[in-house]
Amino acid sequence: EVQLVESGGGLVQAGGSLRLSCAASGFTFDDYAIGWFRQAPGKEREGVSCISSSEHTTYYADSVKGRFAISSDNAKNTVYLQMNSLKPEDTAVYYCAAEAPGYCSAYAWAATYDYDYWGQGTQVTVSS
Repeated sequence: EVQLVESGGGLVQAGGSLRLSCAASGFTFDDYAIGWFRQAPGKEREGVSCISSSEHTTYYADSVKGRFAISSDNAKNTVYLQMNSLKPEDTAVYYCAAEAPGYCSAYAWAATYDYDYWGQGTQVTVSS
């Protein structure tokens, strides 16, 4: 059974940090790129970051560049999203997703329709 399980969400004050984890199982982790997405109430789901499986090439949304960092531990089949300098506008449900093949498209990494598997999401709330 394919599973992507996010964890690490919570309530944090503006300027604080959180680290999200995405634990994958049930598929060949090395064959998939992993993306992080978020969805705020009343808004569309948007791409936050993506990491390719082998070369660990990364992409970020402009809104999080310099504040968020994505990393991957292939031995643990886990991808992390370190979020620093959090802002109230970062409040959303954060999802991880897996896309085959194992690289992030430079032009389409944030396209939700390209991803094959999704996690259930973890809530991040940033208070002002």
